[in-house]
Amino acid sequence: MSFSQLGLCDPLLKSIKEKGYSSPSPIQQEAIPAILTGRDVLAAAQTGTGKTAGFALPVLQRLAAGPKTKANHVRALILTPTRELAAQVETNIREYKTHLRLKSAVVFGGVGINPQMKILRSGVDVLVATPGRLLDLYQQNAVKFEQLEILVLDEADRMLDMGFIHDIKRILKLLPAQRQSLLFSATFADNVMTLAESITRNPIKLAVTPANTTVEKIEQQLVAVDKSKKIPALTSLIKQQKWQQVLVFSRTKHGANRIAAKLESAGLPSAAIHGNKSQGARTAALKAFKDGSIKVLVATDIAARGIDISELPVVINLDLPNTAADYVHRIGRTGRAGSAGQAWSLVSADELDQLKDIERLIQQLIPRVTLDGFAPNQPLAESKLLPPKKIKKPKKAKNTSSEAAVKPQRTGKSHQRDGKSPQRNNNNPQRNGNNSQRSGKAADNDGQSRPPRRRRVNPQAKRKTVEA
Repeated sequence: MSFSQLGLCDPLLKSIKEKGYSSPSPIQQEAIPAILTGRDVLAAAQTGTGKTAGFALPVLQRLAAGPKTKANHVRALILTPTRELAAQVETNIREYKTHLRLKSAVVFGGVGINPQMKILRSGVDVLVATPGRLLDLYQQNAVKFEQLEILVLDEADRMLDMGFIHDIKRILKLLPAQRQSLLFSATFADNVMTLAESITRNPIKLAVTPANTTVEKIEQQLVAVDKSKKIPALTSLIKQQKWQQVLVFSRTKHGANRIAAKLESAGLPSAAIHGNKSQGARTAALKAFKDGSIKVLVATDIAARGIDISELPVVINLDLPNTAADYVHRIGRTGRAGSAGQAWSLVSADELDQLKDIERLIQQLIPRVTLDGFAPNQPLAESKLLPPKKIKKPKKAKNTSSEAAVKPQRTGKSHQRDGKSPQRNNNNPQRNGNNSQRSGKAADNDGQSRPPRRRRVNPQAKRKTVEA
């Protein structure tokens, strides 16, 4: 099948040809005609299957014949969980609309809000945004939704995992009821289906791959190694294999910094990317990795769905993720769009439980290989393939209204910011004051809890008290 058979207009077909696309992927074959009908769509598609083009191309075609956008208004809104993913989606849209008279923009936290407000003044046809920054802009009357025709939730399951349900519900209240809603997710988990039911009307359901499966062209391998030897083993593996571009995943921000520094000192140009890095530093590191200036990019899970690099050859899990589904998203950075890729995991004995959860989720045992000179002193026990977990049906809420299904717990104007997981303890947010993250000061935590702030004591005041 060719793209011309999907009903796309000539300007888009011209852009597709210039991009070098030959034939549509399975999700594109299913999603493009469905979206062009104007109906709501609920789609499950693995990362790396070309789903961005699957929704971007038909959205652009539907907007092409529409009215001129008014000042500060948007006609299509695409919500994403992370800054990197937002930037990548908007870059793709800009390339697809080369021969169309449409305007696109991207907004996210971590950078100044004033330039974004300036861009929105003349109105944009397609706005790609992270939830927190979008709410900031709305509160400052910089964006309006009266002209909104299409809503897209990209990586819906990730947004829910990161705690954006309350922000999403706040945004939904601001949008016109008459609109086309498109929801794309790697899985059809219970929480995703609950959200889908609240925002879509009689949607066309698409699923081109089983939930939580890994791309077949990704070669997965596991190396058992002692925890203390992981970084030396990683260094040795990269040098032995002579890889020129490697994405390494660390569980923590501090770990990512330490790994990048060790690799750099071993003669492997490296950089770390995580939530504590400024947006400028993150963008610069990603650009250097793409153009080959650095060989190794060390990332935390905030980048697991935001990094889109064509033909990335290797992904390495230096630490297994806490959540089994994140393993699928991590290794999905390679083997994209039909390309072959490798995924290596360096696993220590204390990670056996995480390994079992991963193998149970993907329903396969990851092949084990040895690395010369790094045989573990603490052997990694053999794992057995367990049957997949049964998914329990969600209980029906007493109040059937979509807005009452999940009640936000808020104080003042506080809400979560772009691409950052909320800090939770017994389901209560940990707040300092009203913790409202303002323009350009979005907080990141990548799954790590921050230590509580210590109160500063004035030595002079203390001395006076003692003297009194």
